Amino acid sequence: MKRIGIFAKRHHRDAVRLAEEVVAWLVERKIEAFVDEPLAEAMSDMHGYPGQAIPSLVDMVVVLGGDGTLLSVARQIGNLRTPILGVNLGSLGFLTEITRSELFPMLEQVVRGDFAVSERMRLLAVIRRKGLEVARYRVLNDVVINKGALARIIDMEAWIDDAYLTTFKADGLIVSTPTGSTGYNLAAGGPIIYPGNHCHVISPICPHMLTNRPIVISDEALIRIEIKSQDEDVAFTADGQEGMPLEAGDVVELRKSNHSTLLIKSPSKDYFQVLRTKLRWGER
Repeated sequence: MKRIGIFAKRHHRDAVRLAEEVVAWLVERKIEAFVDEPLAEAMSDMHGYPGQAIPSLVDMVVVLGGDGTLLSVARQIGNLRTPILGVNLGSLGFLTEITRSELFPMLEQVVRGDFAVSERMRLLAVIRRKGLEVARYRVLNDVVINKGALARIIDMEAWIDDAYLTTFKADGLIVSTPTGSTGYNLAAGGPIIYPGNHCHVISPICPHMLTNRPIVISDEALIRIEIKSQDEDVAFTADGQEGMPLEAGDVVELRKSNHSTLLIKSPSKDYFQVLRTKLRWGER
């Protein structure tokens, strides 16, 4: 490892201070640091680089913050296979599983090449309006279709490949990857899915039918969701960070992306230990 990118929230004081410590640690070892421009502005005498340019210039990136920060960085990495070391400075953090105390020992291992990655599948979401593609998103966690604050329940016709699934009558719908299963999907009553599983889960939000339950399907399937409600305020969001309004007749197509995200794994804990720690499994 000769070049490392650094991302963090510029308004998070602890993250800025820690970023300065990381840069000093890298410089001492003659490793070049590429700091995201907004973060560099909050640091002392630091040159910054455009965030979208950094992943192609470095061997890996360090993300200091929470899962939201990591999701935004994963989006900037795009189709590249630049691994991410996520350091949790937030309150929960399923993706940023490295703690602050583990950071520098972990960096020592990583720069020696002594690390393993978890390859996380992503979703490709395409939105079609009157048969034409109007937007596309690559998603690590989930996509959500939901109604506005004053809207009534919405009707969403769902198809799996060429088979009709059902028409959901609900406040919304979540389609989650295994990585995102511990997020909004979990809060909506969906299952936790081990990251290595090749599947997606569809979870209705407050369904108006007692028989509607989350369903797990193969990640090789094409999911099509058509908005059937007229004159309702409906929105599409990707990873909770970007999106667009939807209209009646719009179709959301979801399939496995050809590109994945690489997360550097902690050597001191496995996925189930993270679940026990974050969700307090086993406690009474």
